[in-house]
Amino acid sequence: MDSITQIVLGAAVGEAVLGRKVGNKAMLYGAIAGTIPDLDTFATLFTDTVSAIEIHRGFTHSIVFSILFAPLFGWLISKLEKRSVAGWKDWSWLMFWGFFTHPILDSFTTWGTQLFWPFDLRIAFKNIFVIDPLYTLPFLLFLILAMRSKRGSKRRRKFNNLGLIVSSSYLVITLILKGVTYFQFKNALEEQGYAYSQIETKPAPFNSILWTANVELKDAYLIGDYSLFDSKPIVFKSYFKNHELLGTLRNEDKINRLIDISNGWFIISEEKGLLYFNDLRFGVLDTSTEKPNFVFSYRLLPTKDALKVEEVERNPEEAKKLMMGLGNRILGN
Repeated sequence: MDSITQIVLGAAVGEAVLGRKVGNKAMLYGAIAGTIPDLDTFATLFTDTVSAIEIHRGFTHSIVFSILFAPLFGWLISKLEKRSVAGWKDWSWLMFWGFFTHPILDSFTTWGTQLFWPFDLRIAFKNIFVIDPLYTLPFLLFLILAMRSKRGSKRRRKFNNLGLIVSSSYLVITLILKGVTYFQFKNALEEQGYAYSQIETKPAPFNSILWTANVELKDAYLIGDYSLFDSKPIVFKSYFKNHELLGTLRNEDKINRLIDISNGWFIISEEKGLLYFNDLRFGVLDTSTEKPNFVFSYRLLPTKDALKVEEVERNPEEAKKLMMGLGNRILGN
């Protein structure tokens, strides 16, 4: 999830664990704990593109990280807060839950997390977008109300618990909506006579009303969307896989690692003599064009020594265009 959401979650968890003893400091250190796992994004400064992608939401988003580093950070805080009634064990417990709930929440997104690192298993339920106001804003409101209430009071505890309950309930609702929309896509595919091997569904940006589906055929992928307010049949658009364009690059280590990262959902495109690896899991920026730009796309640059992979920067204008059409599409076809 986005940084603001993780800060809110961390603060609420900190309050639930240690708020009675230390008041708003529990929220402060909980918020800090909620951001620390995402420091893995700085890997892009020290390593290549593919390795950085593999590192993101890996070790720092695991149970192992939570167990190993919570006591260390707990000890550091206990030294900073020498006059506090909370001790090393209290702060360690707060940091553990701040660290642990971060990847738990991220596991509901499309990217997922390696919660059980070092095992090569990425948990991704794909039922909530990384930024969802319906999850974050009510949570933030209850957190502010709790923050403004007296330390240790029933009112403070009530508001904080309500934030955790409402946000968690929303996650459950999105799982139900994912199931409902999955069968809508499945029925549409059967009615339209498509013979497919697998289907993957996820919510569109910033909401849980509009959902998209990636569908794998033999030589192509279908992409379709469905709003809970739709009244017309689902329309799927086809995109050729073009995997054969890789040629001998298919044997390159970085290509195989990209394929693993994308879980096999990828399209190869060619432009001006260069090949691009497009991660299909996150969709396209504009489905109305024959050659769309993908949300995550990587330029493949063969060199004398090794294959170089560069992430393609996203065009702000395309993202803006996508967002402008999103509102109307959510309201139905």
